[in-house]
Amino acid sequence: MLNHYETVFITTPVLSDVQVKETVEKFKEIITENGGTISNEEDWGLRKLAYPIQKKTTGFYHLLQFDAPGDTIEKLELQFRRDEKIIRFLSFRLDKYAYEYAEKRKNNKKEVKEDK
Repeated sequence: MLNHYETVFITTPVLSDVQVKETVEKFKEIITENGGTISNEEDWGLRKLAYPIQKKTTGFYHLLQFDAPGDTIEKLELQFRRDEKIIRFLSFRLDKYAYEYAEKRKNNKKEVKEDK
């Protein structure tokens, strides 16, 4: 059975755009290789951190929503910990209400893009 997950991670601000995209692709591949499917991906861009982390005050934020078996999270978080480009990460399983909200938010973003 696949669970619904959402993960947000922050990459170090000294990376180029190409390096950031490669890092995101690396984690997307880990999810898909372990039987998961990515349902939504958002690049929130460079943002100021609430407090300095490793003497850095900004970072590139990324959101991935995906469906995957439970053991995928262990493998994904292990790779987050090993990758020196990742400052922070948070992964959690969505309950049915959070999943419905995430789907509604995703659909609203699509509608806004189509209107433009």
